[in-house]
Amino acid sequence: MMIPKSLREKRFSFALPEVSLKTSVFGPTPPNVFVGWNNYPNVSWGPMVSISNEDASLIDDPAKWFGLSTNKIIEYRSMLLRSKARQNVYEKSNLLERAQEAILSVKPIDVEVDFLKKPDYKVTFSSFLQPMGPSAPLKDFRVCENPVIPRKVDEVFDEKLKAETMLDELFSHKFDVYYLTKLLSAGTLGIKTKLVPTRWSITAVDDAVSKKLIRKIKTYPEVSNYQIYSSEYLSNHFEILLIPGKWEFEQFEAWASKTVWTKGVSEMTLVEDYEGWDGRTTYSEAEGGGYYAGRFATTEALENMRRQARVVIFREIHEGYTIPVGVWQVREQVRNAFRHPQKKFSTLKEALEYLSETLRVPISEYVRKSRIIKQSRLDEFISPKSQ
Repeated sequence: MMIPKSLREKRFSFALPEVSLKTSVFGPTPPNVFVGWNNYPNVSWGPMVSISNEDASLIDDPAKWFGLSTNKIIEYRSMLLRSKARQNVYEKSNLLERAQEAILSVKPIDVEVDFLKKPDYKVTFSSFLQPMGPSAPLKDFRVCENPVIPRKVDEVFDEKLKAETMLDELFSHKFDVYYLTKLLSAGTLGIKTKLVPTRWSITAVDDAVSKKLIRKIKTYPEVSNYQIYSSEYLSNHFEILLIPGKWEFEQFEAWASKTVWTKGVSEMTLVEDYEGWDGRTTYSEAEGGGYYAGRFATTEALENMRRQARVVIFREIHEGYTIPVGVWQVREQVRNAFRHPQKKFSTLKEALEYLSETLRVPISEYVRKSRIIKQSRLDEFISPKSQ
């Protein structure tokens, strides 16, 4: 049974203890905008500003969050105030131009935001996005110091390239996907620029960058043995299996029953999505942005190894995952798994026996549904000593 789409996309919020918020906020902030997707192409968008004494470089950078508690992540997000204005994604405005100037900065900068009324102090949760903090209608936005813009960014923007080409060029020069997502969402990339809903830009960047990496990975040698990489965080357990062979990718999600996402379901819910050598032609409806986040982090690791493989990701979401924090945790879980030493096996049988001890869902269920494991050759189950 698939998790109903309406349930997976459900959002909810709760009010936080009252703090003193004013209609004008000034201070150092990690430059970012949030762009909604409701009523597209006439969307709600706005710059974000820190209201925290915490290090501004931390509160909006998921790449630095791995290992933090859910409460700490919520605290960070509750201290990032979101302004809201409505406009067509193709419309240009002075407010947008100022926000785009700020968004290019790779370091926090001082900004001032004026609101039409005092912000509502609450946090909103979504399965796709990191928690969103308080918000209020935008009146004015000003950049109060010069943005810190790397020379390479200036060079790429001066060339007037297509958005995908700009993403490729910047990623190849070590700009992370979180920075690239901001640029795309704020409407700074491409020849005919437009605002892109934040939720869409996250997946678009993961998809575009990983496709470029896949083209390179296909030219590399295959891994020579069976490898398993593991990670566990926020009640999400990951096992990543690399099988010798030409590039293929498959990702499982197994959701524990009776969680906020699986109310009314009495047993673990298992979904799967896959792509072969020729890639995908449709969006991953089963797993959404989590699929592309997992694929990106996998291709990033294989590029660093200079290897290709058939890849199966097993993600099990346990009962403790009660507060969603967004698909960034999939990306960072996979990254974390590849940072640790792998376990090596001579045969697929040995690898599956190991997985049967670490996964909650019976390995036979995964094998039955898998489009990679089921096609494996007989000799992959036989150790060299028995041949």
